[in-house]
Amino acid sequence: MRYIKKPVKGEYPEYSHIYMDLLEDDGMVLKHLWENFVKIKEFVYALPKEKLEYRYADDKWTIKEILVHLIDDERIFAYRALRYARNDDTPLHGFDQDAYAKNSKANERSLESIFDEYESVRRSTLTLFKYLPEESFMRGGKGVDIDGSIINQRTVRGLAYHIAGHELRHFNIIKERYVN
Repeated sequence: MRYIKKPVKGEYPEYSHIYMDLLEDDGMVLKHLWENFVKIKEFVYALPKEKLEYRYADDKWTIKEILVHLIDDERIFAYRALRYARNDDTPLHGFDQDAYAKNSKANERSLESIFDEYESVRRSTLTLFKYLPEESFMRGGKGVDIDGSIINQRTVRGLAYHIAGHELRHFNIIKERYVN
């Protein structure tokens, strides 16, 4: 697997430290992405079926919705990485994760269909980062907030680590709030 150095402050928005803090500084983010996908899949498949659509509070997502959220988030952040890697610094709008979750109809899907899509997206993400030119990892871009203001400077390597850390954060939430 390719070595990608962990980003430093300034390569990601301040709030993203909750994701970055979960990751080792070993440069093996792509290896961790694959291994964590496998761990999550094994963990979720071992759960009783009734847990997959359980909500620990009325306004919280189910495990199926979390999984589809991870897929959506990964697609969006990998797309941003591609844009920035190709030296396109056009500010990109964020997305309303709650609207995405609501409209995903995740609870109507089989677990097999969700993991089929998840694996396809993960393999695509790994391939993207594996073959990017080395100099592209320090390229970056900004996001646009709802009010039109520019926010969230990120580098390509910051986006790779965002995907990995975001996934781990949600995995930890599943273990803490849905299973125990």
